[in-house]
Parts: sequence; C-alpha cells; structure tokens
Amino acid sequence: MKNLRTRLSCLSLCACLFFSCSILSAQAPKAKRINKVIELWQQKEPVYFTGPHEGIAGTYEQGMKDAQTYADYISYDMEHAPFDVKCLAEYRRGLAAGGPTKSGHRTPAVIVNVPVNGTDEATIRANAWMFHQVLTTGVHGILLCHADSPGAVRAFVEAVRLPIHKQGVDKGLGEGRRGVHGNTTAAKIWGISAEEYQRKSDVWPLNPDGELVLGLKLEDKYALANVDEIVKIPGIAFAEGGPGDMQVSLNARATDPAFLQAEAKVGAACKAHNIIFMTGFTPKNVIDVIKQGTLVGRATQEAAEIGRKYTKREMPW
Repeated sequence: MKNLRTRLSCLSLCACLFFSCSILSAQAPKAKRINKVIELWQQKEPVYFTGPHEGIAGTYEQGMKDAQTYADYISYDMEHAPFDVKCLAEYRRGLAAGGPTKSGHRTPAVIVNVPVNGTDEATIRANAWMFHQVLTTGVHGILLCHADSPGAVRAFVEAVRLPIHKQGVDKGLGEGRRGVHGNTTAAKIWGISAEEYQRKSDVWPLNPDGELVLGLKLEDKYALANVDEIVKIPGIAFAEGGPGDMQVSLNARATDPAFLQAEAKVGAACKAHNIIFMTGFTPKNVIDVIKQGTLVGRATQEAAEIGRKYTKREMPW
C-alpha cells in the first residue's frame, strides 16, 4: 500500500509538472521570423537599436548579458573598432546561449558596420571577404559606411547574396557572389539547418523570404551627389544620413542650412524609393519622430518604452 501511494504521488507530481510546462510553453511568445527587425517592419512598427558596441562587446559573456537587451537590434561596430571576426563569433555564441529574447526570437538582431567604405565598385569587390566572414557568424545585417557610388552599392548587394537567389538579377543587379561554406556555422546560430539557412540568407525586402537587411550610410558630399542613383539599387532596406561625417564633409554645423538641406535630400530620396530612413529617438522627441514616419533609430530604454507604448506594440521586447 505504501509503495502504491508513493507511485501515485510521483505520477501526480509528474502530471502537475507536465501541465505547468504546457501552460508556460503556450504562453511563451513565438517569433514569426528569425530577424526581429523584419518582423517589426512588416507590422509598420518602429525599431529601436542600441550600440555601437566596441571592445568588451566581442566576448561570450557580453553576448550572454546582451541577449536580454531592451533593444530590437544591436549595432556592432567594426568600422572604428578592430575587425575581429573571432570576437564577433564569440559574441554571437553568447547571444544564442543567453536567449531566447522576450519576444521569442533566438537572439536579438545584430547589424554590423564593416570597415570598408563604399567609395567605388573596385573597393567593394576587393574587400568582399569582410562581408562573407561577418555573415558566417550569423549576423542579421550589414551597414555599408560611406556608400558613395551606385557601383559600390550594387557590388555590396551582390557580394552578400548567394547566386541561387534571383530576385532583382538583370533588373539593376548581377548574380550573387557569396559562397556557401560559412552556411553551417551561421545556421547553428540561427537555430536552423544549413539548407534552410541557404534559403533564408538573402536580402529583404527584395526577397520577401530573406532574413538579412542591408543598410547604407550616405554620410558625405560624394554620397549626397549620387543619392538618387544610389537608392535605386535593389536590395537595400534602410539608410541614414550619417550626421557626424556629413557635417565634417560639408564643413557645416548641425543647425546650418547646408547640413539640414543634405539630411532632407537623403530622407526624400529614401522615401521616394521605399527605403527606411534611420534617425535618432530621444524620450522627448520619440513620439513626434514616429509621427513623421520614422521606423528605425538609436534609442535609450526610456525612449523605446515611450515609443512602444505610443504605437501600442503587441510584441514584447
């Protein structure tokens, strides 16, 4: 009788544990996409990012810590910080180990600034290996700095794409130049098979099923002169005016008419070609900036919470 009671108690405990786990599993948010940024943009929700991260960010431990960030994506700087792919890979591993996020995504999205400038096509072709090595770590996007010429931007998009993806080819783009040998490593970080990674590792919104986003820094007088042609290149999701470098390039302050006109020109070109324009959110301006149609910007946790409340975002952090 005693043994029977013990067995019944054990069965009862197991049933309770199973029921509790089932409830928790049902309540846990489920991500619809690998890249949280794309999922939010498809809902017309603003995206709030933090960074750039430098130095200590390239550690497994920092990745574990940042896995629960308030931000929708993390800007990882390799433009002015060392181009250390090993540190980036360790950081990505830490993010995966510390996840999933509160929104149900395996990791926060990570977008990397690479240390090659988009001055011309030849420069991008010669340095495409940087994009390839960064993508192998399982990041979700790349931001090209000093994107000055249409040829450079076209080469950038082609360098990131696998040749199996055909959207836009012969319509402003050539065939993709990326190889497949980093797919297995990146797929592990995304939590999918290498075959699935190959299908999903393409640029959105050109490929609706793609999980990578490419951005441009149109941040000097050379980019400004070519901006209308640059933003016509297929495969770009977002862009910014790069206010710091633009001011230096124009020898103008943030309040000078030349700088304000430059920002307005970049913003207008992006809007005309359905490119998401990046700016900055503060607790004081976030609602007004959202009303202007902005869908991405750097933000503190306070600014992000104000913005999310204003748009009544349903997705958790």
